Amino acid sequence: MSGKAKAVSKALKKGISKKGTRIHTKVHFYKPKTLKPARKPRKPKYEKGKAKAVSKALKKGISKKGTRIHTKVHFYKPKTLKPARKPKYEKKSTPKKTGIDTYSIIKYPLTTESSMKLIEDSNTLVFIVDIKSNKRQIKDAVKELYNIECEKVNTLITPRGLKKSYVRLSKDYDALDVANRVGVI
Repeated sequence: MSGKAKAVSKALKKGISKKGTRIHTKVHFYKPKTLKPARKPRKPKYEKGKAKAVSKALKKGISKKGTRIHTKVHFYKPKTLKPARKPKYEKKSTPKKTGIDTYSIIKYPLTTESSMKLIEDSNTLVFIVDIKSNKRQIKDAVKELYNIECEKVNTLITPRGLKKSYVRLSKDYDALDVANRVGVI
């Protein structure tokens, strides 16, 4: 063996090369990966032919999973199924009163001195009516309750918060007779 070869073999034993860097002398051997034998394909549960398998696949539906391309800057929450409400009990125990009927429009006739003077002088009856009622409703209610024709109806809201209506009767009817019938006098 020459001198140079001896120096290299000595260096290899120590693990140092000529330049001073360490030489790796150990060689690692890895086991080669063994391939597993291929699994046998499973038989379908219902083996009644290809048509059955195709129909099953069609019923399930074919889904293509992939990334969605967003074309908008904002994200909108997807619309989901909103089932119709099925309450266990009604929100209101009694149904809401609809509108004003003729008996709730006219509350009572007014029997003050000034109203009596109007009955005698200008053939006019004075009633306290529902605050939500209008002139047409008052006219119809008086016609239905007392069987009299009205010429015109004037209304005002008192400082107390009551609605007062002055019902002017037509010339065919006398306010004194109607007032007697109603029970004002």
